[in-house]
Amino acid sequence: MIFLKFISVFFLLILTQTRGFSQKTLWASKILGYSSEYRPDQYGHAYRAKQILGEPNKLPAIGNSPVAWSPAEAESRNEEWIKVGFSESITLSQVAIGENFNPGAIARVYVYNESGKEFLIYKDNPAPVSLKGRVLNIMTAEKIPNANAVKVVLQPDKVPGFNQLDAIAIADHQTLVEAVINLAPDIPKDLVKENLGKNVNSKGQELAPIISPDGKTLYFTRSNHPQNVGSPSHQDVWYSTLNNKNQWTPAVNMGSPINNAGDNAVTSISSDGKTIYLINHYRPDGSMFFGLSQSFYTKNGWSFPKNIEMPGLYSDQNGMDLAVSSHGNVMILSLQRRDTEGDKDMYVSFKQKDNSWSEPRHMGNVINSADYEGTPFLALDNKTLYFSSAGQSGYGKSDLFVTRRLDDSWTNWSKPLNLGPVINSPQWDVYFSIPASGEYSYISSSENSLGEQDIFRISLPKELKPDPVAIITGTVLVAESNQPVHADIVADLAKSGEVFTSVTYDPETGNYRLVLPMKDVYRLTATEKGFFPTTEEIDLSAETSFRTITKNIVLQPIKAGQQIRLSNAMFAQSSSEVVAASFPELDRIVATLNEYPAMEILLEGHTDNQGEVSKNVKLSEERVTQVKKYMLSKGIAARRIQTKAWGPAKPIASNATEQTRQKNRRVEFTILKM
Repeated sequence: MIFLKFISVFFLLILTQTRGFSQKTLWASKILGYSSEYRPDQYGHAYRAKQILGEPNKLPAIGNSPVAWSPAEAESRNEEWIKVGFSESITLSQVAIGENFNPGAIARVYVYNESGKEFLIYKDNPAPVSLKGRVLNIMTAEKIPNANAVKVVLQPDKVPGFNQLDAIAIADHQTLVEAVINLAPDIPKDLVKENLGKNVNSKGQELAPIISPDGKTLYFTRSNHPQNVGSPSHQDVWYSTLNNKNQWTPAVNMGSPINNAGDNAVTSISSDGKTIYLINHYRPDGSMFFGLSQSFYTKNGWSFPKNIEMPGLYSDQNGMDLAVSSHGNVMILSLQRRDTEGDKDMYVSFKQKDNSWSEPRHMGNVINSADYEGTPFLALDNKTLYFSSAGQSGYGKSDLFVTRRLDDSWTNWSKPLNLGPVINSPQWDVYFSIPASGEYSYISSSENSLGEQDIFRISLPKELKPDPVAIITGTVLVAESNQPVHADIVADLAKSGEVFTSVTYDPETGNYRLVLPMKDVYRLTATEKGFFPTTEEIDLSAETSFRTITKNIVLQPIKAGQQIRLSNAMFAQSSSEVVAASFPELDRIVATLNEYPAMEILLEGHTDNQGEVSKNVKLSEERVTQVKKYMLSKGIAARRIQTKAWGPAKPIASNATEQTRQKNRRVEFTILKM
């Protein structure tokens, strides 16, 4: 209770950079000199002088931290010092020094102006204080104009243990400068962390929840359980499913080949729920070695894990976590490497044309620190990243944060926001997973657990949700028999024709599933050998909240006499000009004609009944002529393409409304011969 009371007095949840219209607070931006720095590891920048720069990244939490500056030796008899500069000069009224560990060793504090003149503003007899950490606020008797540097002198032998400084600030006011937690805005105070109960949790340890995109299957890692494969102390993958009463069923061990005598864990799942990503490489003899692998869902269950090849993914003592993008082409990993800032850092890898992955690239120091960053989860909007960190100001040993991708480099991210005190506790809070709906977040926590760590869920407020998406799901059917047929499905952006994502539909493993962000119009194209590609439009431009849309796609067999309708959006309004976004669809017709050299087709143009009949006939004739010209430009012989303009003569829907008239404005082609 004493600790909590101290926090409430000395620290606020939000960093106060300005108190009033003209008040200014600056945090140190450069190192001007130091006596020594602690370097316990060969790689990384833990405890080094640079850790004092910027806003506090340990406080208001207190204790030993690699994201603070520490002199090289504990309890040294020699004075230690550090001098820092600031981005601009101010009329100084206050210096604030964050002492996150073993405070009380500060003997003197100097301020310097632009001309280098020195002002001693603080002098004390160092001694241990009753607090485990603090912000030391020093108010000057008189304002110091043009101040732009501060030097802090320590006497380490006066306070037991290492002395650590988290940050230094100068201010032109005397309102207390305080440490911060960079909270996500407007988090409701009534959030509830709900234990999933005995069907999911046990007296053992449940970690790393991975929820399927449809929210109906929860995978997690369990250890210290008698039903684990091999030793109970090793980790196995278990899963639970959500029944029609919205209850989680008793968890089931996934068994072989996912689980073996070693430590097994699912770390990510594909957007269609049919590929899982696992730690380690699996050998046929049941042994494993450091690496990554993936398993595919088949009619016989999960396949034997296949190794993922990634150069530079070398073994390290702390293992790794990962998340794969909804497109399956970007992987975010938590690793400890020679180029890390400290413990584990976040890296990005890109899938190559040969299905290997690029060497991991460091994701920058906005999200990475000299302490631990891990358990990434990339939301299905493909830009919202949740992760755990011990190097960002928080409530405990490790907190959960959210950041958003700012460009396509995957190394430029917004400043991480803390997910708040309901999700984060004084302990290690790690792992975060949400389904496509964004309705609940699933986390691991030891607070109020049934055993060691349990799986909890929290109804996620809109402030913490990613951008909304839609799940498009369904089957692919043969037109004449209505039987399901294997097909590849590609979703592209209607406005540009750019491929957005793709998936393979296998009738033996259930419906296809695509995840598409809102605010765009997409075209779904299904292809399979022996069938003409079919394109369906999905308009999400006006959607604002999560939806599940069922879209069954019908494929027409390629045979003489078959009639196939092209996209209604192929032309600009009242124009014969083919829009560029339709080129991919026309290219598929060209590809079919190239695949079947003897094929000849009839192109037929149709309009609605609005306006003069003669003008409509002329417009339909111009449209089929333009389509033919495009095909000729791609090398198709003119003798293989006949044209016919019908105008409004052959409607397939009523002309009573604009919606039905759109169906009548169309181009069709019929296969005349093979």
